[in-house]
Amino acid sequence: MKGSNQLTVRDNNERLLLHLIRRHGAMTKAEATRETGLSANAISVIFNALEQEGLLLRGEPVRGRIGQPSTPMRLNPDARLYLGLKIGRRGFDMVLVDLCGGLRAQRSARHDYPTPERTIAFVTSALPQLLGEAGVTQDAIAGSGIAIPSQLWHWSGDFGALQGEMDVWRDHDIASTLSDHLPGQILVENDATAACYAEWVFGARRIKPDSLYFFVGTFIGGGVILDGAVYRGCRGNAGALGPLRIPDEPGGTRLVDHASLSVLGQLLARQGEARAALLDPPADWSALEPVLSDWILRCARSLAHAIVSASAVIDFEEVVIDGAFPPETRARLARLLESRLNRLDLGGIPHPAVAQGSFGGIARAVGAAARHVSDRYMLRQEPEMP
Repeated sequence: MKGSNQLTVRDNNERLLLHLIRRHGAMTKAEATRETGLSANAISVIFNALEQEGLLLRGEPVRGRIGQPSTPMRLNPDARLYLGLKIGRRGFDMVLVDLCGGLRAQRSARHDYPTPERTIAFVTSALPQLLGEAGVTQDAIAGSGIAIPSQLWHWSGDFGALQGEMDVWRDHDIASTLSDHLPGQILVENDATAACYAEWVFGARRIKPDSLYFFVGTFIGGGVILDGAVYRGCRGNAGALGPLRIPDEPGGTRLVDHASLSVLGQLLARQGEARAALLDPPADWSALEPVLSDWILRCARSLAHAIVSASAVIDFEEVVIDGAFPPETRARLARLLESRLNRLDLGGIPHPAVAQGSFGGIARAVGAAARHVSDRYMLRQEPEMP
């Protein structure tokens, strides 16, 4: 519990306005006054300060109404640039995004398994290319984010990594390792939680303020959005959805045993099919049939049970599904999940809506950058973690 002083109140009011403008796309001073309950004078002062700082841009005045024309204000995408790096079990992604989530440049590389040395090699190679494509220098980047799986050394055998190579991550400080290579302040986030940040901050649609987010990657994880903010939990593990128990599904009792690309790869291998498409997803996965359809059904059944369990604890209005697969696969999974939820007895629990995510495989890297935007320019309903 923290007290407030004049500076923190001003910072909170600025965050509130930037948060609302991001959610609405644009707002006039009159709309902001009605939405926030602040005085017209206070709104005017904050709008002017944010405009002078370069964070807001004026739109075209709206005429034809009673009184003076109103001018909507919107975020200035060029005001800040952020770098996001995903260290994955199968590959690296690096992106440069602007304040509105616009993707300015992107680089990717695949590997058998990640090591700190491979990470440094990728960063030193990809960063100059990224900056050159975007036409900026490192000084233009306000901060860097790293998305990396929690306890990366676990389940190494499931993706062919040498346990000895992976054990180096147990006590490794990746932010310190990359401090001389990445520009600005470095924030480190769990990869699935980072994907949730991407959807909440930059998503193509207005995600509900109480939502459960799933990201299907090599394994499965996600994030929790409560009261209009990403909730990370006391140890940063909120949304670690893989261990959720799944009843009556052959092959395991956990969600991760069914709804993951690792499982899809195993099913393909049993049929003599190559797993290469899972590493560099093409726009169309139809060549993976009929295994793909069986896996999507298995995912939907398992996710439906996980959603019922989670909704019994927290009243989620919406569930968002995304993953490292083509948009058509995501759409099929979302539709089938909605159908499976309709068949389950929720025992009086309200049925959450099912929505599709916006970013696919790049969500984790984008979310690593989005964490900076959330921390600096959006509302926080949870205390800062040490």
